[in-house]
Amino acid sequence: MQIVWLAALVFFLIVEGATVGLYSIWFAIGSLGALIVACIAPELYIVQVLFFLLLTCASLLGLRPFAERVLKAKKVGTNADMNIGQIGKVVEAISNEDAKGAVYIFGKTWTARSSSDGVKIQAGELVKVLSISGVKLIVEPAAAPAEAPAAALGGTR
Repeated sequence: MQIVWLAALVFFLIVEGATVGLYSIWFAIGSLGALIVACIAPELYIVQVLFFLLLTCASLLGLRPFAERVLKAKKVGTNADMNIGQIGKVVEAISNEDAKGAVYIFGKTWTARSSSDGVKIQAGELVKVLSISGVKLIVEPAAAPAEAPAAALGGTR
């Protein structure tokens, strides 16, 4: 059984190395524990399997929340996030129903959709960027033209 647990350990470590999301490290920890038990008591197969299951579950329940916090802390935003809260100029009328619309902001033209269904925003109007969904800006009409910084608008293409 030592060879089986060693093979399982190697397999789970290879799978973990090939993925990014801590999917099989818990099984590798359980395999390591079972390997140790197999070296101490090679004839106790049930104890080895129970130890594998116990360590896998304990490590998953005990370490997963900590690991998720660490992974979330390292999440890096993109430079596209700097558009959120900024004012842009509509260069193609925005219509969610027709799946059309574009906004010019900080020297780039982005596909855009209105934050409210049924609201059409005409070309030339100013909009405020609320969020980004995929590669589309989610916008709403800007409250006042005075909010638009000149760097954001910079003219149309």
